Amino acid sequence: MENNQVEQEQVASQVYEFAANQLIERNRRPNEVKNMLVQQGLDTESALIVVENLKTQINEAKKEGARKDMLYGALWCVGGIIATVSDIGYIFWGAILFGGFQFFRGVANSN
Repeated sequence: MENNQVEQEQVASQVYEFAANQLIERNRRPNEVKNMLVQQGLDTESALIVVENLKTQINEAKKEGARKDMLYGALWCVGGIIATVSDIGYIFWGAILFGGFQFFRGVANSN
């Protein structure tokens, strides 16, 4: 009984790995991936569940990356401004521009 459960988990893992590869690496549309899973023997409902779960995970990962971009971009920009204003004798344009660019890239990716 336990061996059967391990086999089912391995099959499920392979299905998710295949679908994730198609969505991310091969840049296929979710509907295409669902159809591919059905062609490989998965029922339509299960294929739809797999694709929807992966889409949710991918979107969450993208949003987390966007949040990190905004945080680090703000830190670089503010750090550059503080270092410039503290009158060390240098203007930290690189840090300010890089931080601003990274922050706004994060804002754009969060939508």
